[in-house]
Amino acid sequence: MPSQKVLDEKKAVVAALTERLQNSVAGVVVNYKGINVADDTKLRKDLREAGVKYTVVKNTLLGRAANEAGLSDLNAVLEGTTALATSAEDHTAAARILSKFADTNKDFTIKSGYLEGEVISLDTISSLAKLPTREVLLATVCNAFNAPIASFARAVQAIVDNGGVEESLAKKAAEGSAEAAEA
Repeated sequence: MPSQKVLDEKKAVVAALTERLQNSVAGVVVNYKGINVADDTKLRKDLREAGVKYTVVKNTLLGRAANEAGLSDLNAVLEGTTALATSAEDHTAAARILSKFADTNKDFTIKSGYLEGEVISLDTISSLAKLPTREVLLATVCNAFNAPIASFARAVQAIVDNGGVEESLAKKAAEGSAEAAEA
């Protein structure tokens, strides 16, 4: 039987994992078997830059933490080597980076994931991975809002370039009366 000290350490790890699972908006569980140190270092750097926390975890400890966090469906995939990537703010970062890495490394596989406290399928993780970054989505929305304003500004500039509203109306009226006189 393990000593009390070891049990206390394991309880602390489970508590920390539970808090991490509850405080993150999304997470991905992967099988990291077969990757070399250079690839792992690059992967960790990419995840860190995106604000994703990535750690290797013991299956039993993650299983207990998942049960306490209400993600007990994760227990079905907790076998072999396991690493957990969680993000407190970005819903897609972990899925995007890990899916891209899994595409180039045949031994590295995605086991499961969760989003907003619900375990999600591998298809959903794949769909999340295909979404653009938050910055790109915000730029797209801003562009959509900006388009009508830009069109209005171009129309106003065209009126100004034609000599102003009164002059444009006078030209139209003159053209209209000349056409009426010819008819």
